[in-house]
Amino acid sequence: MSLNKNISTLIKNALTEDRVANDLTTQSLINKTQTSQAYIVSREEAIICGTRLVKDIFRTLNSKIHVFVYHQDGDKIKINEPVIFIEGPTASILSGERVALNFLTRLSGISTLTAKFVEKVIGTKAKILDTRKTTPGLRDLEKYAVVCGGGHNHRRDLSDMVLIKDNHIAAQPQDMTLSDIVRKVRKETKKKIEIEVDTFRQFKEALTAQPDIILLDNMTTSQMKAAVHLKKQCKSKVLLEASGGINHSNVTKIAATGVDRISIGQLTHSPRSIDFSLEFVK
Repeated sequence: MSLNKNISTLIKNALTEDRVANDLTTQSLINKTQTSQAYIVSREEAIICGTRLVKDIFRTLNSKIHVFVYHQDGDKIKINEPVIFIEGPTASILSGERVALNFLTRLSGISTLTAKFVEKVIGTKAKILDTRKTTPGLRDLEKYAVVCGGGHNHRRDLSDMVLIKDNHIAAQPQDMTLSDIVRKVRKETKKKIEIEVDTFRQFKEALTAQPDIILLDNMTTSQMKAAVHLKKQCKSKVLLEASGGINHSNVTKIAATGVDRISIGQLTHSPRSIDFSLEFVK
């Protein structure tokens, strides 16, 4: 996916939030005519993401700042490696430093975490997907970071596709079967339909309902294997997606069951930020 057209608004809001126009420290210490050079350096190995934002942040602050990016989003970077060079008015570089690093560390954390999961399913057909468990206002950026890490995007928002979850099912009349529910939805939209199940009995019923995707929620690997086997027996084209409780220690076993997709909330709701620092050239 490409970055959202509202990126400039997001940057302006972030700069306003940090009150860059009222940077008391910089205004007290730095002459307006002073210029400097600086590098953004990675303090650990990572998959970088957010270089375009760094460029746009400093350009928004001061058109006289020049930013040179050594690595493109999605590149693997080494520890202590300079990744971006910046030169221009010192005051503007100092005022924009934290906002630029905040975006870079957060997005690189997502892309790096995603890449680790992707690496663990190599050799299987399983794709690693994100979810809608994103930071409000940052969804497009965080989903972009997942792609930079080699992952794939699930639906962007509620209008992208149908995902019938347990609460949707619970809200229907008790006599409605999963097939009834899927038929009801198909009358309303031509978009893809996914339905969540958490028992093997529900899975068999969902398979008969013929949605496009069945989400196997918090199932054991034995149940997933049985689901994959039954799908093959029925010669069904439905995609099987595993979700719930997935981590680095079990994702390889889950991928080996033969599921098509693995959606992981922690890619965007709890990545560890990557350590970057901005260092002035003395």
